[in-house]
Amino acid sequence: MNKKGKSLADRIPKKVWLLISFAAAMVLWYILSIIPATSRAFPNVVVVLKSIQTMIERGVLWQDISSSLISVVLGYVLGFVIALPVAIMMAWYKPVRFIIEPWIQFIRNIPPLAYVPLIVIAAGVGRKPQVIVITIACFLTMCITIYQGVINVDETLIKAARVLGATDKDIFTRVIAPATLPFILTAVRLGASVALTTLIAAESTGAIAGLGMRIRSLNNSFESAPMLLYIIIIGILGITIEKLIKYLERRLTSWQEKREI
Repeated sequence: MNKKGKSLADRIPKKVWLLISFAAAMVLWYILSIIPATSRAFPNVVVVLKSIQTMIERGVLWQDISSSLISVVLGYVLGFVIALPVAIMMAWYKPVRFIIEPWIQFIRNIPPLAYVPLIVIAAGVGRKPQVIVITIACFLTMCITIYQGVINVDETLIKAARVLGATDKDIFTRVIAPATLPFILTAVRLGASVALTTLIAAESTGAIAGLGMRIRSLNNSFESAPMLLYIIIIGILGITIEKLIKYLERRLTSWQEKREI
C-alpha cells in the first residue's frame, strides 16, 4: 500500500504513538491526583518520584527488587522445566492426558491466594513457599499452552515421518519441536506475566522482603506514594521481561510468517 492510501494512524510512527500514549497517561494521572475522591490513592508524579529516595533511605528498595526477582526467576524456571515434559507427555500419550489434564484444568481455576495457606503449612515461611506458589502458577499456564501446540501439530507430517522410518525421537526432534517452538515461546511469555501477577500472593507467605510484601506493608500504613511506586516497578519489570522474550522469539522464529496489524 502506498503512502497516499495509508490512514492517519498508519502514517504516524509507532514511537510518536508511544509518546502520545505516555502523555495521555500522565494527564490522566494528574487529573486523578487533583480530584478529592482519588487524590489520596493517586498522589502526583513528583511525590511518587520522591518516594524513591525515601525507600532507598530506608534501605529496602534494592533489597525488595532483588528478593522478588530471585523468587520470580526460580519459580518461573522450575515451572517451565516441569511444564515442558508434562505437556509433551500429555499430548503424546493419551493415558497421561486423561489422568493429568482434568486436574490441571481444575487447579488453574483456583486463585493462588486460596492455596497459599496450605503451602505455608507444608513448606513453612520464607522463600520456599514463594517459589512453590509461582512455580504452580507458571506450570499451569505454560503446560496448557505447550500442550495445545504439540496436539495441533499437523498429523500428516507425523504420519509421513513414520512412513519414512522415523523413530519417536526423530519425530519429536525434527517435526514436533520445530512446529511447537512458537507455542513454547508463547508459553514462556505468558509464564513470565503469570509469575509477576502471582507475586503478591506468593509474598503473602511471611516474606521479610519483596515488592509484593512491601506493597502489603505500605497498604497497612496507608503510604500511597511508595505503594504506587512499587506497583509501577512491577509493571516496568514485566514490560522489560516481555520485550526480552519477544526479541528472543523474533530471533528463533524469524522463518514464521506473521501478519502485520
